Amino acid sequence: MSSKTRPTGWRKSTHSGQQVSCVEVGSVGSGAAVRDSKNLDAGYFTTTSRQWRLFVDAIKADRFER
Repeated sequence: MSSKTRPTGWRKSTHSGQQVSCVEVGSVGSGAAVRDSKNLDAGYFTTTSRQWRLFVDAIKADRFER
């Protein structure tokens, strides 16, 4: 992904409700950008669409400890 591409369409899960400490996801190129909503100055990281899909699938399959 090009470093000149800026993420767009930032959103957070509807499960977050009115909480301010959330992870937000935006679109960038053919992948995703992820940032911490309470610390926007920290920037964001990007993933390919395949990496993002595998991560979301792992969450849905409950493969992470809580």
